[in-house]
Amino acid sequence: MCYKNLRIVLSLVIAAQLLLRSEGFAQLYSSAELDKRYDMVLKNPSVEIESTDAINHLYNFRFYEADREIRWLKYRFPHHPMPHFMLALAEWWKIVPNTNVTQYDDKMIMHLDSAIYLAKRLYGDVENKVEPAFFLAASYAFKGRLHSERKQWAKATFAGKNALKYLEECKGKGELSPELLFGDGIYNYYAQWIPREYPALKPILAFFPKGNKELGIKQLEEVANQAFYTRTEARYFLLQIYSMENEYNKAYELAKYMHQTYPNNPYFERYYCRTAFVTARAQEAQAAALRILQKIEEGKPGYEGVSGRNAAYVLGFYAYNLQRDFSSAKEYYQKAVEFSRQTGDTKAGYFIASLIGLGKIAQHENKVEEATNYYKEAMNAASKKSAQYKEAKEAIDSLKKERRRQRRAKS
Repeated sequence: MCYKNLRIVLSLVIAAQLLLRSEGFAQLYSSAELDKRYDMVLKNPSVEIESTDAINHLYNFRFYEADREIRWLKYRFPHHPMPHFMLALAEWWKIVPNTNVTQYDDKMIMHLDSAIYLAKRLYGDVENKVEPAFFLAASYAFKGRLHSERKQWAKATFAGKNALKYLEECKGKGELSPELLFGDGIYNYYAQWIPREYPALKPILAFFPKGNKELGIKQLEEVANQAFYTRTEARYFLLQIYSMENEYNKAYELAKYMHQTYPNNPYFERYYCRTAFVTARAQEAQAAALRILQKIEEGKPGYEGVSGRNAAYVLGFYAYNLQRDFSSAKEYYQKAVEFSRQTGDTKAGYFIASLIGLGKIAQHENKVEEATNYYKEAMNAASKKSAQYKEAKEAIDSLKKERRRQRRAKS
């Protein structure tokens, strides 16, 4: 066989492998034929393929391209909740980089309400209730998620109870098992974590079943590896959970992978920078921090003050502690302080640590009054029980002793 013919054969084999997806020769059918063959949109292989581009664009913060793909799905399935849920998810990810931003709330709620309305209609029309119940559980869960961010606890509780109700209806149904496990994992972890971290919410949680933190983590890890639609959301939560559980190396590995997968996602890049910093990977942390500041300068979507504060502090820390470049350290610490003030995060650890860093530099430059002012501001921002409050207070006490010593020396 000549080389040209071999190439043709190999091309046909590759093409055949691409076509052989899910149920045999499913891709040989038209979209309309496939839609008739599957009783659930989420199990339709052509929808999964078409959704892939939308999902990848969404998580890579290419929202215009994601919207275009989702609108096509909406045209194709005008009475299905899936497109509206994906549009709501896009609005949520516009919020994720800085959850204090509220300008996307109304559109997110509007799309979730549309998804709930269509899912309820579908629930009444079809024999297999699993898919509409899945979207009802997911839509109510996301409403609860947003309401809890806004500290609207009554609304969050109502939405959470509805989410659990429909999630219970889905349990034991194998068709969407990896996707459904996502809800179980989130609930099991946070139902045990929230009362420990926020005791004031215990009375509200008394109305919900008990959680199981360890089981929740295992369930989310399974979703992160096996699910299609909820895989990235599971990884988003695992990043936070690994950090909260002091599993910093796990958080670093996952954050690095997510940043490589979605290089223009500011949340994943910020987490990659943070976890590289915490796990003492100085070169990676500095490179990520510089990229973040550059993307903020370029006005990339989602890159703003929260990411800037983190990145600037990391660079200030290394400039001060490793390079002993006090000029660069001062510049970066000041940037971290400015970003914190822009976003209103003047109680955050990076803000306080940057003030302490600026105090140390001023102290090194024998600018006693300036150093004292930085330390005082740090004390005012920090919790009185925190290590940062203690560090700033001890620095002020040390400066007072030094001034008294200098006065005695002069007299």
